[in-house]
Amino acid sequence: MAARKGAARKTARKSARKSTARSASTASRKRGAKKTTSKRWSQRVTKESDALDLKRGVFKLTSAKKIAASLKTSAEHSTRRKSGAYRSALSMLTFYINRAGKTLPKTERSRLERAKVELKHQFGRD
Repeated sequence: MAARKGAARKTARKSARKSTARSASTASRKRGAKKTTSKRWSQRVTKESDALDLKRGVFKLTSAKKIAASLKTSAEHSTRRKSGAYRSALSMLTFYINRAGKTLPKTERSRLERAKVELKHQFGRD
């Protein structure tokens, strides 16, 4: 009978360890989920910042003129921006280029740099 009590205690200890391990792994998963959101702070900035409300896929447009025109209309119609329309549009474009970094292909980078020049022309800041 003493052997049965010892076996019962061992199984109770094992199940207690398992539940502790489960709660620890759940806590680590929760922390992991928090890390993924903090890794994507640039995505949060483009969605929630007070710079301007962008149309979806604006930086993937095929021509620099279309990108500049879309940024200009977004900047002029945005109610969340704190500075001028030109400054907000240019800062969002620069922000996108800088965050893409080395992973941005040369053709796309050159198109976005041309969009900066086109943005200056559209706002009359030659």
